[in-house]
Order: sequence, then structure tokens, then C-alpha cells
Amino acid sequence: MKDYKILNDYIRITKDAWLKGWHERNGGNLSYRLKEEEILDLKNLFNEKEWMSIGVTVKNLQGQYFIVTGSGKFFRNIELCPEENIGIIEISECGEKYRIVWGLLNGARPTSELPAHLMNHSVKFEKTSGKHRVILHSHTTNLIALTFVLPLNDEIFTRELWEMATECPVVFPTGVGIVPWMVPGGAEIAKATSELMKKYDIVLWAHHGTFCSGEDLDITFGLMDTAEKAAEILVKVLSMGGKRQTILTENFIELGKAFKVTLNPECLK
Repeated sequence: MKDYKILNDYIRITKDAWLKGWHERNGGNLSYRLKEEEILDLKNLFNEKEWMSIGVTVKNLQGQYFIVTGSGKFFRNIELCPEENIGIIEISECGEKYRIVWGLLNGARPTSELPAHLMNHSVKFEKTSGKHRVILHSHTTNLIALTFVLPLNDEIFTRELWEMATECPVVFPTGVGIVPWMVPGGAEIAKATSELMKKYDIVLWAHHGTFCSGEDLDITFGLMDTAEKAAEILVKVLSMGGKRQTILTENFIELGKAFKVTLNPECLK
């Protein structure tokens, strides 16, 4: 893969995410919407296969290409054998089908959570005028742990994470959304997640994992890393008996002015 920068960057992020401990076995998945110049660079690799149903409709993604992880594939093995564990897919003109154009060898298929990925991409494509290109789904240990003890409420969860590190409200000023436990891999949870993605860049699946959206691979990985570190601090604080002092509402307001970010007002109450 040495001649294809975007594939190397993608593989690097999957390795870093695995080293973080977020992707045990075949846990988690990653999708990246290719830029036009990247598609042109990769075209000589393409070998189109049959069209398959996505299970949802993503009309505004017609003709787009995505690098995706494979269903049942281990992040650990992506670096070792990329073509067996990841692939590039194309979305049909109707937005209801995809076809593999590279990788996913030996009958492999894209992640079973492809509907959730593509519906999130569809929302972010519209909301950010195409700037967001990445959806990362990870099994982040501490964020998952907190879904067992904190109220499954967007504003409360956000405020608790914000208070753990000064950079948090700057990095994710709109906060985090929470999807209550649902069976993964289908249209129902995909729709619930994409609705929250209209407002947030981070969405937690209770007792399961985290979805992050961003403009590029590094930004999205950094967003996941920041939220998970805040969760780790909160887990430690709770284990030590809870907070004795914290960042106050007026402090957050000052922070927002200083860094010129608009904080979610619902989390400042």
C-alpha cells in the first residue's frame, strides 16, 4: 500500500485504534468517504463486483466511494493483510445499493453496521456541506462503562464529560448524544443514530460503543480519544468518591468566549 497515501493513513488509524484497546476481536468499524483526487489515484485498483442492497436509502451519497472495514474482520489484521480485511465500495445512483470495487477478498462483505455508517455519512454530508468524511465506531471502555451508571441523557452525560478536562467543551462543544440499548446492525439503530448526528459529532450506543464523525481521519480519531480520556478521568473520580470541586457554568461561558466556540446551552443549565 506504499503508493496510496489514503490507504496508508486509513490503515494507520485502524492500528492506532486497536492499540488503544477499542477494537477487541472484530469489534468496531471505520468508514471514510474518498475525495475525487483519491478516487482517481486508486482507480487502477478497481474491479467492480455485483450490486448489493444497503438496507437503507442514502440518495445524497450516490456515486460516492468509501473505504470500509469488513464484517467479522479484526482491526489487528488490517495492517497485516489490508485487502482481506478492508475494501472500497461504490454507492449506486438510487442510493439503495453498493458494490465492492477493491479489497474484501474471499467473499468478505462490508461491516454489518454499514447502514448506520452510511446514514450518518448522509446526515453529515448535508449538515456540513460535504466537509465530514469519516465515521469511526469504537468500543471505548470507559464511555461504555459510564452508560451503566450515568443517566442516559444527552445534557447530563455531556456536562459530566465537559467537567473532566478543560479541552472537552472546545473539542466537542455541541456535546454527545445517547442512543438507548438497541440491537446493532439494522435500519432501526441506524436511523436513531443518524437523527442524533444532526446535532452531535459524538453519539454513544448505551452498553455498546461510540460513534464519532469528523472531517478527516486524524480529527475523528482525536475526537474519540478526547471523549474516551474524559470518560476515563470520570471513572477514576467516581471511584475516589466523587467530585469535591469542578468547572462551573460561568467558567464554561468564559471558556467559550476565549476559544470562540458556541457551547450547547442545554448543557450549561
